[in-house]
Amino acid sequence: MPYCVCLGGRMALVDMTAIPALKRQAQHSGEALARLRSTLLALFVPGMLIGLWQVATTQQWTRLIPTPWETAIYMVDFVVGGIHNDAFSATAHIHLLASLQRVYGGFALAAIAALTLGLLIGRVPLARQMLDPFLQVMRPIPVTAWLPLSMILFGLGARSAFALVFLGAFYPILLNTVLGVKSVDPKLLEAASMLGCRGNAQFTRVVLPAALPSIFTGLRLGLGLAWFVIVVGEMTGVPQGLGAVIMDGRTLSRTELVICGMIIIGIAGFISDLIVVAIGRRLLRWSPSHNA
Repeated sequence: MPYCVCLGGRMALVDMTAIPALKRQAQHSGEALARLRSTLLALFVPGMLIGLWQVATTQQWTRLIPTPWETAIYMVDFVVGGIHNDAFSATAHIHLLASLQRVYGGFALAAIAALTLGLLIGRVPLARQMLDPFLQVMRPIPVTAWLPLSMILFGLGARSAFALVFLGAFYPILLNTVLGVKSVDPKLLEAASMLGCRGNAQFTRVVLPAALPSIFTGLRLGLGLAWFVIVVGEMTGVPQGLGAVIMDGRTLSRTELVICGMIIIGIAGFISDLIVVAIGRRLLRWSPSHNA
């Protein structure tokens, strides 16, 4: 319905039904500006690093590292081929798929084992007394120290890579699961008991939901470390994988190949983290800290 308003000493008709649409349009514009600002801020540090990289290579601070443009050209050849036509041309998807299988396979095994033990240690005092000291002694041992033993126990190839990825992802998930279970407010358990929720029902309806935020933090850390150790895991003689590509690049003194492998690992790890975060937000809709 139109209303008369005074604008600058003159009377004008304003359609009040258009105000909600104008508000929605302004809201969408504000959200678009916020997304643009967030994107620009996220690209600021990478842009600065690329600029420093360009200066370092053009000013010949080092002659062993190619320029960003040369690396970009080789990345295109690594992904789609048609430029250098060497043994690594158009093979990025093969190596990425091999690494994905090892990372997610080892991470899945680590998550199953760590969640089971973490819930047990956090909930059962006897299990904590039996298992926690041993696990705390084993935890500081770096994954690289397990490399010779993994090759002896599992042989050369993918099984050793699985084992090393498993070790890299296991402890962050375990520690955060134990912390989440032990941090459950006793008042929640008392309230559940007063409402008739006891035993296994109390664990599934109170303890596990309350521990989920900490568990998902452990899953994010574990998956990140799984990508972190994949290069070590693929030093065990596997023919395919991004870690194997990086090791071949080092052996052949092809720095551009090493950098391309690093970039793909970073992007794959970033996308993997986004997937875990999206799942966590969906399961933790009730948690204000994870919906923020």
